[in-house]
Amino acid sequence: MTDFRVPKLNNNDTSYVLVEWLAEDGQAVRDGDAIVLLETSKATEEVEAPSDGVLRRLLAEGAECEPGQVIARLLASADEDAGETAAGPAQQVAGKASQHAVEGKPGGPQTAAPPGGVSGVIVTAPARELIEAHGIAMDRVYALGRKVIRRTDVEELLAAQEPSPAAAGDADADDAQTGDAQADASPAGDSPDDDAQWITLSRAQQRTAEVVERSRREIPAAFTAMNVDVTEVLSLARDLTRRLRTLVGLPEMVVKATGGLLDRFPMFFAAPGPGPRARRAATADVGVTVDVGRGLFIPVVRDAGNRPLAEIAGDLVGFRKTALTGSFRERDLQGGAITLTLHTHDGIVFAVPIVFPGQTCALSLTAPRSEVVQDGPGFAVRKSATIGLAYDHRYINGRDAAEFLGELRTALESPARFLTENG
Repeated sequence: MTDFRVPKLNNNDTSYVLVEWLAEDGQAVRDGDAIVLLETSKATEEVEAPSDGVLRRLLAEGAECEPGQVIARLLASADEDAGETAAGPAQQVAGKASQHAVEGKPGGPQTAAPPGGVSGVIVTAPARELIEAHGIAMDRVYALGRKVIRRTDVEELLAAQEPSPAAAGDADADDAQTGDAQADASPAGDSPDDDAQWITLSRAQQRTAEVVERSRREIPAAFTAMNVDVTEVLSLARDLTRRLRTLVGLPEMVVKATGGLLDRFPMFFAAPGPGPRARRAATADVGVTVDVGRGLFIPVVRDAGNRPLAEIAGDLVGFRKTALTGSFRERDLQGGAITLTLHTHDGIVFAVPIVFPGQTCALSLTAPRSEVVQDGPGFAVRKSATIGLAYDHRYINGRDAAEFLGELRTALESPARFLTENG
Protein backbone atom coordinates (compact mmCIF):
# COMPACT_ATOMS: atom_id res chain seq x y z
CA MET A 1 0.00 0.00 0.00
CA THR A 2 1.25 3.49 -0.91
CA ASP A 3 0.11 6.71 0.75
CA PHE A 4 -0.81 9.37 -1.77
CA ARG A 5 0.34 12.70 -0.32
CA VAL A 6 -0.35 16.22 -1.55
CA PRO A 7 2.82 17.50 -3.24
CA LYS A 8 4.24 20.98 -2.68
CA LEU A 9 2.97 22.84 -5.75
CA ASN A 10 4.28 26.33 -5.01
CA ASN A 11 5.92 28.41 -2.32
CA ASN A 12 3.08 30.91 -1.86
CA ASP A 13 0.24 28.72 -0.54
CA THR A 14 -0.04 26.62 2.60
CA SER A 15 -3.27 24.94 1.48
CA TYR A 16 -4.98 23.93 -1.75
CA VAL A 17 -8.50 22.94 -2.76
CA LEU A 18 -9.25 19.41 -3.98
CA VAL A 19 -11.35 20.39 -6.98
CA GLU A 20 -12.02 17.04 -8.62
CA TRP A 21 -11.00 13.39 -8.52
CA LEU A 22 -10.01 12.29 -12.02
CA ALA A 23 -10.19 8.57 -11.15
CA GLU A 24 -13.02 6.69 -9.47
CA ASP A 25 -12.78 5.29 -5.96
CA GLY A 26 -11.67 1.66 -6.33
CA GLN A 27 -10.31 2.18 -9.84
CA ALA A 28 -7.01 0.61 -10.84
CA VAL A 29 -4.54 3.31 -11.88
CA ARG A 30 -1.05 3.24 -13.34
CA ASP A 31 2.09 5.08 -12.31
CA GLY A 32 1.90 8.55 -13.94
CA ASP A 33 -1.88 8.61 -14.42
CA ALA A 34 -3.50 11.94 -13.49
CA ILE A 35 -5.81 11.11 -10.60
CA VAL A 36 -6.72 14.39 -8.87
CA LEU A 37 -7.11 18.08 -9.73
CA LEU A 38 -5.85 20.55 -7.09
CA GLU A 39 -6.42 24.30 -7.11
CA THR A 40 -3.82 26.78 -5.84
CA SER A 41 -4.18 30.55 -5.64
CA LYS A 42 -2.97 30.90 -9.21
CA ALA A 43 -3.63 27.71 -11.09
CA THR A 44 -5.15 24.26 -11.23
CA GLU A 45 -2.77 21.32 -11.37
CA GLU A 46 -3.29 17.68 -12.29
CA VAL A 47 -1.41 15.44 -9.85
CA GLU A 48 -0.25 12.02 -10.97
CA ALA A 49 -0.20 8.68 -9.23
CA PRO A 50 3.24 7.84 -7.80
CA SER A 51 2.81 4.09 -8.45
CA ASP A 52 0.43 1.43 -9.75
CA GLY A 53 -2.45 0.48 -7.49
CA VAL A 54 -6.14 0.57 -6.67
CA LEU A 55 -7.24 4.06 -5.68
CA ARG A 56 -8.93 4.48 -2.33
CA ARG A 57 -9.94 8.12 -1.73
CA LEU A 58 -9.67 9.64 1.73
CA LEU A 59 -10.86 13.20 1.07
CA ALA A 60 -13.98 14.59 -0.57
CA GLU A 61 -14.05 16.94 -3.56
CA GLY A 62 -14.18 20.59 -2.52
CA ALA A 63 -12.17 20.06 0.67
CA GLU A 64 -9.00 21.93 1.52
CA CYS A 65 -5.75 20.02 1.91
CA GLU A 66 -2.17 20.81 2.85
CA PRO A 67 1.18 19.80 1.33
CA GLY A 68 2.18 16.42 2.76
CA GLN A 69 -1.37 15.45 3.73
CA VAL A 70 -2.47 11.90 2.82
CA ILE A 71 -5.60 12.25 0.68
CA ALA A 72 -5.71 8.75 -0.82
CA ARG A 73 -4.06 5.35 -0.76
CA LEU A 74 -2.94 3.15 -3.60
CA LEU A 75 -3.56 -0.48 -2.69
CA ALA A 76 -1.53 -3.27 -4.17
CA SER A 77 -4.71 -5.03 -5.32
CA ALA A 78 -8.44 -5.05 -4.83
CA ASP A 79 -7.98 -8.04 -2.47
CA GLU A 80 -6.08 -5.83 -0.02
CA ASP A 81 -9.25 -3.76 0.39
CA ALA A 82 -11.67 -6.67 0.44
CA GLY A 83 -12.33 -6.33 4.16
CA GLU A 84 -13.84 -2.86 3.79
CA THR A 85 -17.60 -2.56 3.75
CA ALA A 86 -19.78 0.11 2.27
CA ALA A 87 -19.06 2.16 5.38
CA GLY A 88 -15.29 1.88 4.89
CA PRO A 89 -12.88 4.73 5.70
CA ALA A 90 -12.99 6.46 2.31
CA GLN A 91 -16.77 6.45 2.15
CA GLN A 92 -17.02 7.57 5.75
CA VAL A 93 -14.87 10.61 4.99
CA ALA A 94 -17.05 11.52 2.03
CA GLY A 95 -20.18 11.01 4.10
CA LYS A 96 -18.87 13.19 6.93
CA ALA A 97 -17.93 15.91 4.43
CA SER A 98 -21.51 16.03 3.15
CA GLN A 99 -22.86 16.07 6.70
CA HIS A 100 -20.63 18.97 7.70
CA ALA A 101 -21.66 20.89 4.58
CA VAL A 102 -25.38 20.39 5.21
CA GLU A 103 -25.25 21.19 8.91
CA GLY A 104 -22.68 23.95 8.60
CA LYS A 105 -20.42 22.39 11.20
CA PRO A 106 -16.95 23.91 11.46
CA GLY A 107 -13.94 21.78 10.81
CA GLY A 108 -15.36 19.71 7.97
CA PRO A 109 -14.49 20.11 4.29
CA GLN A 110 -16.35 23.16 3.07
CA THR A 111 -18.38 21.76 0.20
CA ALA A 112 -21.87 22.88 -0.69
CA ALA A 113 -24.75 20.43 -0.38
CA PRO A 114 -27.19 21.41 -3.15
CA PRO A 115 -30.95 21.17 -2.64
CA GLY A 116 -33.03 18.40 -4.12
CA GLY A 117 -32.79 18.16 -7.87
CA VAL A 118 -29.24 19.59 -8.06
CA SER A 119 -26.83 16.83 -7.19
CA GLY A 120 -23.08 16.41 -7.61
CA VAL A 121 -22.28 20.15 -7.51
CA ILE A 122 -19.11 21.02 -5.56
CA VAL A 123 -18.57 24.51 -4.15
CA THR A 124 -14.96 25.06 -3.10
CA ALA A 125 -14.15 26.73 0.20
CA PRO A 126 -12.90 30.02 -1.36
CA ALA A 127 -16.07 30.19 -3.46
CA ARG A 128 -18.23 29.50 -0.40
CA GLU A 129 -16.54 32.35 1.50
CA LEU A 130 -17.28 34.80 -1.31
CA ILE A 131 -20.89 33.59 -1.64
CA GLU A 132 -21.52 34.11 2.06
CA ALA A 133 -19.73 37.47 2.16
CA HIS A 134 -21.96 38.87 -0.60
CA GLY A 135 -25.17 37.02 0.24
CA ILE A 136 -25.49 35.39 -3.17
CA ALA A 137 -28.49 33.07 -3.50
CA MET A 138 -27.38 29.47 -4.08
CA ASP A 139 -29.90 28.98 -6.89
CA ARG A 140 -27.92 31.56 -8.89
CA VAL A 141 -24.76 29.59 -8.22
CA TYR A 142 -26.29 26.28 -9.29
CA ALA A 143 -27.74 27.96 -12.38
CA LEU A 144 -24.18 28.22 -13.72
CA GLY A 145 -24.52 24.53 -14.55
CA ARG A 146 -20.98 23.65 -13.50
CA LYS A 147 -19.89 20.57 -11.61
CA VAL A 148 -17.31 22.49 -9.57
CA ILE A 149 -17.95 26.08 -8.49
CA ARG A 150 -14.71 27.98 -7.91
CA ARG A 151 -14.06 31.45 -6.58
CA THR A 152 -13.55 32.78 -10.11
CA ASP A 153 -17.05 31.59 -11.02
CA VAL A 154 -18.52 33.55 -8.12
CA GLU A 155 -16.49 36.61 -9.11
CA GLU A 156 -18.10 36.38 -12.56
CA LEU A 157 -21.53 36.40 -10.95
CA LEU A 158 -20.64 39.47 -8.92
CA ALA A 159 -19.27 41.28 -11.96
CA ALA A 160 -22.49 40.61 -13.88
CA GLN A 161 -24.76 41.49 -10.98
CA GLU A 162 -26.86 44.61 -11.52
CA PRO A 163 -27.56 46.85 -8.50
CA SER A 164 -30.94 46.07 -6.96
CA PRO A 165 -33.64 48.79 -6.76
CA ALA A 166 -33.09 48.97 -2.99
CA ALA A 167 -29.36 49.47 -3.45
CA ALA A 168 -30.00 52.16 -6.06
CA GLY A 169 -32.37 53.89 -3.64
CA ASP A 170 -29.75 53.80 -0.92
CA ALA A 171 -27.21 55.29 -3.31
CA ASP A 172 -29.59 58.14 -4.21
CA ALA A 173 -30.21 58.79 -0.53
CA ASP A 174 -26.49 58.89 0.14
CA ASP A 175 -25.96 61.32 -2.72
CA ALA A 176 -28.55 63.62 -1.17
CA GLN A 177 -26.67 63.87 2.11
CA THR A 178 -24.30 66.82 2.63
CA GLY A 179 -21.89 68.18 5.25
CA ASP A 180 -21.75 66.37 8.59
CA ALA A 181 -24.60 64.05 7.67
CA GLN A 182 -22.55 62.70 4.77
CA ALA A 183 -19.43 62.28 6.89
CA ASP A 184 -21.24 60.61 9.75
CA ALA A 185 -21.74 57.49 8.30
CA SER A 186 -24.12 54.85 7.51
CA PRO A 187 -27.87 54.71 7.01
CA ALA A 188 -29.99 54.16 10.11
CA GLY A 189 -29.72 50.68 11.48
CA ASP A 190 -26.34 49.88 9.91
CA SER A 191 -23.36 49.33 12.17
CA PRO A 192 -19.92 50.76 11.34
CA ASP A 193 -18.79 47.18 10.56
CA ASP A 194 -21.53 46.54 7.99
CA ASP A 195 -20.15 44.11 5.37
CA ALA A 196 -21.39 46.41 2.61
CA GLN A 197 -18.69 48.90 3.57
CA TRP A 198 -15.87 46.43 2.89
CA ILE A 199 -14.38 45.17 -0.35
CA THR A 200 -12.99 41.66 -0.04
CA LEU A 201 -9.84 40.95 -2.03
CA SER A 202 -10.00 37.96 -4.31
CA ARG A 203 -7.81 35.01 -3.37
CA ALA A 204 -5.50 35.76 -6.29
CA GLN A 205 -5.18 39.40 -5.22
CA GLN A 206 -4.38 38.32 -1.67
CA ARG A 207 -1.49 36.24 -3.00
CA THR A 208 -0.35 39.21 -5.09
CA ALA A 209 -0.41 41.38 -1.98
CA GLU A 210 1.78 38.89 -0.14
CA VAL A 211 4.36 38.90 -2.93
CA VAL A 212 4.38 42.71 -3.09
CA GLU A 213 4.84 43.01 0.66
CA ARG A 214 7.69 40.52 0.62
CA SER A 215 9.37 42.31 -2.29
CA ARG A 216 9.16 45.70 -0.55
CA ARG A 217 10.42 44.18 2.69
CA GLU A 218 13.37 42.20 1.31
CA ILE A 219 14.57 43.87 -1.89
CA PRO A 220 16.23 47.34 -2.01
CA ALA A 221 15.08 48.23 -5.50
CA ALA A 222 16.07 51.10 -7.78
CA PHE A 223 14.45 52.14 -11.06
CA THR A 224 15.59 53.46 -14.45
CA ALA A 225 13.48 54.16 -17.55
CA MET A 226 14.34 54.77 -21.19
CA ASN A 227 12.30 56.05 -24.12
CA VAL A 228 12.40 53.91 -27.29
CA ASP A 229 11.40 54.76 -30.87
CA VAL A 230 9.19 51.80 -31.81
CA THR A 231 7.97 53.07 -35.20
CA GLU A 232 10.05 50.57 -37.21
CA VAL A 233 9.52 47.59 -34.92
CA LEU A 234 5.73 48.06 -34.98
CA SER A 235 5.77 48.14 -38.77
CA LEU A 236 7.84 44.96 -38.86
CA ALA A 237 5.53 43.33 -36.30
CA ARG A 238 2.49 43.97 -38.53
CA ASP A 239 4.30 42.41 -41.47
CA LEU A 240 5.34 39.37 -39.41
CA THR A 241 1.77 38.91 -38.14
CA ARG A 242 0.65 38.45 -41.76
CA ARG A 243 3.58 36.22 -42.70
CA LEU A 244 3.59 34.02 -39.59
CA ARG A 245 -0.21 33.96 -39.22
CA THR A 246 0.04 34.60 -35.51
CA LEU A 247 -0.15 37.83 -33.53
CA VAL A 248 3.20 39.59 -33.24
CA GLY A 249 3.27 42.86 -31.32
CA LEU A 250 5.64 44.95 -29.29
CA PRO A 251 5.56 42.61 -26.24
CA GLU A 252 6.64 39.65 -28.39
CA MET A 253 9.52 41.69 -29.79
CA VAL A 254 10.61 42.82 -26.32
CA VAL A 255 10.58 39.23 -25.01
CA LYS A 256 12.75 38.09 -27.91
CA ALA A 257 15.15 41.02 -27.53
CA THR A 258 15.39 40.50 -23.76
CA GLY A 259 16.20 36.82 -24.21
CA GLY A 260 19.10 37.76 -26.48
CA LEU A 261 20.85 39.63 -23.66
CA LEU A 262 21.48 36.66 -21.35
CA ASP A 263 25.12 36.11 -22.32
CA ARG A 264 26.07 39.79 -22.05
CA PHE A 265 24.14 40.52 -18.85
CA PRO A 266 24.00 37.27 -16.84
CA MET A 267 23.31 39.06 -13.53
CA PHE A 268 19.98 40.38 -14.84
CA PHE A 269 18.72 36.79 -15.19
CA ALA A 270 20.38 35.37 -12.08
CA ALA A 271 18.72 34.17 -8.87
CA PRO A 272 20.02 35.78 -5.67
CA GLY A 273 21.75 33.25 -3.48
CA PRO A 274 23.02 33.14 0.07
CA GLY A 275 25.96 35.40 0.63
CA PRO A 276 27.44 37.79 -1.94
CA ARG A 277 26.66 35.76 -5.04
CA ALA A 278 23.85 34.86 -7.46
CA ARG A 279 23.11 31.69 -9.41
CA ARG A 280 23.43 31.92 -13.20
CA ALA A 281 20.42 31.08 -15.37
CA ALA A 282 21.00 28.43 -18.03
CA THR A 283 18.35 29.93 -20.33
CA ALA A 284 16.52 33.23 -20.62
CA ASP A 285 13.11 32.28 -19.23
CA VAL A 286 10.98 35.44 -19.38
CA GLY A 287 7.80 35.79 -17.31
CA VAL A 288 5.15 38.02 -18.92
CA THR A 289 2.18 39.51 -17.10
CA VAL A 290 -1.24 38.54 -18.44
CA ASP A 291 -4.39 40.17 -17.05
CA VAL A 292 -7.71 39.67 -18.85
CA GLY A 293 -9.86 40.69 -15.90
CA ARG A 294 -9.66 37.39 -13.98
CA GLY A 295 -6.57 38.12 -11.95
CA LEU A 296 -2.90 38.68 -12.73
CA PHE A 297 -0.92 35.73 -14.08
CA ILE A 298 2.77 35.59 -14.99
CA PRO A 299 3.34 32.62 -17.31
CA VAL A 300 6.89 32.00 -18.50
CA VAL A 301 8.26 31.98 -22.04
CA ARG A 302 11.05 29.41 -21.96
CA ASP A 303 14.47 29.98 -23.54
CA ALA A 304 13.42 33.22 -25.24
CA GLY A 305 16.92 33.89 -26.52
CA ASN A 306 17.24 30.76 -28.65
CA ARG A 307 13.69 30.12 -29.88
CA PRO A 308 12.20 31.61 -33.06
CA LEU A 309 9.96 34.64 -32.74
CA ALA A 310 7.03 32.65 -34.15
CA GLU A 311 7.22 30.20 -31.23
CA ILE A 312 7.39 33.01 -28.68
CA ALA A 313 4.36 34.67 -30.29
CA GLY A 314 2.51 31.35 -30.19
CA ASP A 315 3.28 30.97 -26.49
CA LEU A 316 1.89 34.41 -25.67
CA VAL A 317 -1.27 33.85 -27.71
CA GLY A 318 -1.79 30.58 -25.85
CA PHE A 319 -1.21 32.27 -22.49
CA ARG A 320 -3.90 34.87 -23.18
CA LYS A 321 -6.40 32.17 -24.10
CA THR A 322 -5.56 30.16 -20.97
CA ALA A 323 -5.94 33.27 -18.80
CA LEU A 324 -9.57 33.58 -19.94
CA THR A 325 -10.37 30.25 -18.28
CA GLY A 326 -7.88 30.57 -15.42
CA SER A 327 -6.61 27.06 -16.16
CA PHE A 328 -2.86 27.62 -15.93
CA ARG A 329 -0.75 24.78 -14.57
CA GLU A 330 1.83 25.56 -11.91
CA ARG A 331 4.66 24.67 -14.28
CA ASP A 332 3.39 27.38 -16.69
CA LEU A 333 3.99 29.98 -13.96
CA GLN A 334 7.25 28.79 -12.41
CA GLY A 335 10.91 29.28 -13.21
CA GLY A 336 11.03 32.80 -14.65
CA ALA A 337 14.51 34.37 -14.59
CA ILE A 338 13.28 37.89 -15.39
CA THR A 339 9.79 39.40 -15.61
CA LEU A 340 8.23 41.73 -18.19
CA THR A 341 5.20 43.64 -16.91
CA LEU A 342 2.86 45.08 -19.56
CA HIS A 343 1.10 48.41 -19.01
CA THR A 344 -0.94 48.83 -22.17
CA HIS A 345 -3.57 51.39 -21.15
CA ASP A 346 -3.42 54.63 -23.11
CA GLY A 347 -1.79 57.53 -21.35
CA ILE A 348 0.64 55.59 -19.16
CA VAL A 349 4.04 57.28 -19.46
CA PHE A 350 6.05 54.78 -17.38
CA ALA A 351 5.42 52.14 -14.74
CA VAL A 352 7.58 50.88 -11.88
CA PRO A 353 7.31 47.08 -11.52
CA ILE A 354 8.16 45.18 -8.37
CA VAL A 355 11.17 42.91 -8.35
CA PHE A 356 9.84 39.44 -7.65
CA PRO A 357 11.56 37.43 -4.90
CA GLY A 358 14.04 35.06 -6.51
CA GLN A 359 14.90 37.49 -9.33
CA THR A 360 17.25 40.47 -9.57
CA CYS A 361 15.16 42.73 -11.82
CA ALA A 362 11.89 43.29 -13.69
CA LEU A 363 11.07 45.17 -16.88
CA SER A 364 8.01 47.30 -17.59
CA LEU A 365 6.64 48.25 -21.01
CA THR A 366 4.07 50.92 -21.83
CA ALA A 367 1.75 51.07 -24.83
CA PRO A 368 3.13 52.87 -27.89
CA ARG A 369 2.17 56.54 -28.09
CA SER A 370 2.48 59.16 -30.81
CA GLU A 371 4.87 62.06 -30.41
CA VAL A 372 6.04 64.89 -32.63
CA VAL A 373 9.81 65.17 -33.16
CA GLN A 374 11.98 67.47 -35.19
CA ASP A 375 13.02 65.98 -38.52
CA GLY A 376 15.52 68.23 -40.28
CA PRO A 377 13.88 71.56 -41.01
CA GLY A 378 10.42 70.14 -40.35
CA PHE A 379 8.64 67.80 -37.97
CA ALA A 380 7.57 64.18 -38.04
CA VAL A 381 5.32 61.91 -35.98
CA ARG A 382 6.78 58.76 -34.52
CA LYS A 383 5.68 56.02 -32.15
CA SER A 384 7.51 55.66 -28.87
CA ALA A 385 7.25 53.52 -25.75
CA THR A 386 8.95 53.57 -22.37
CA ILE A 387 10.85 50.57 -21.06
CA GLY A 388 11.54 50.65 -17.35
CA LEU A 389 13.83 48.50 -15.25
CA ALA A 390 13.41 47.94 -11.51
CA TYR A 391 16.46 46.19 -10.10
CA ASP A 392 17.87 44.85 -6.86
CA HIS A 393 20.57 47.40 -6.09
CA ARG A 394 22.59 44.81 -4.17
CA TYR A 395 23.36 43.00 -7.42
CA ILE A 396 22.92 45.58 -10.18
CA ASN A 397 24.18 49.18 -10.33
CA GLY A 398 22.71 52.13 -12.20
CA ARG A 399 25.35 52.09 -14.94
CA ASP A 400 24.68 48.42 -15.65
CA ALA A 401 20.93 49.10 -15.77
CA ALA A 402 21.45 51.92 -18.29
CA GLU A 403 23.63 49.68 -20.49
CA PHE A 404 21.05 46.87 -20.37
CA LEU A 405 18.24 49.23 -21.38
CA GLY A 406 20.47 50.75 -24.06
CA GLU A 407 21.02 47.33 -25.64
CA LEU A 408 17.27 46.68 -25.58
CA ARG A 409 16.64 50.03 -27.26
CA THR A 410 19.23 49.33 -29.94
CA ALA A 411 17.64 45.95 -30.72
CA LEU A 412 14.12 47.39 -30.92
CA GLU A 413 15.14 50.40 -33.02
CA SER A 414 16.98 48.13 -35.50
CA PRO A 415 14.67 45.09 -35.40
CA ALA A 416 15.43 43.64 -38.84
CA ARG A 417 19.15 43.37 -38.07
CA PHE A 418 18.47 42.04 -34.57
CA LEU A 419 16.15 39.29 -35.82
CA THR A 420 18.56 38.34 -38.57
CA GLU A 421 21.34 37.87 -36.00
CA ASN A 422 19.14 36.15 -33.39
CA GLY A 423 16.58 34.16 -35.39
